[in-house]
Amino acid sequence: MMLGLILLYVGAVLFLNGIWLTNRIAGREVAVINVLVGVLSLLVALHLIFGADANAATVKAGACTLMFAFTYLWVAANQFLGTDGRGLGWFCLFVSLTAAGITVQSFIDSEGAFGLWNALNWGAWTVLWFSFFLLLGLARKIQKQVAWLTLGCAVFTGWVPGALILGQMISV
Repeated sequence: MMLGLILLYVGAVLFLNGIWLTNRIAGREVAVINVLVGVLSLLVALHLIFGADANAATVKAGACTLMFAFTYLWVAANQFLGTDGRGLGWFCLFVSLTAAGITVQSFIDSEGAFGLWNALNWGAWTVLWFSFFLLLGLARKIQKQVAWLTLGCAVFTGWVPGALILGQMISV
């Protein structure tokens, strides 16, 4: 169920960040959801890494979750501080390269529909993080495209699967 919780809120934060990228809402307003999801993801990651049932698989899951947590917290900091996001962009390059490796490993390890879905999600997140590197780190003029990619990832990698897991319509 924790996966459903995190995915639902990842969907929410990506959705609002996508709307923000279309210039329909202000960054300082969106910072609130970035802080919430960043802290929520951080708490889940810490539980996975340091919880009583921690093992190699949960530590790996926690490390992956920290990439999300830190991204959202950094986005919020940039929104409050009004910075240009270049540092975050370069962090997104690091994360996209890391996520690319996770994508490949997820395809190799995938078993059943959930395993395939998980690998596809990591692939989508790899592309999304890389697009943020291009947008922020290299200042490419692709904000509109990144906004639509963010909205698509919000719905298909977070919101819908999170709601389905929480509603126990699919099991993981």
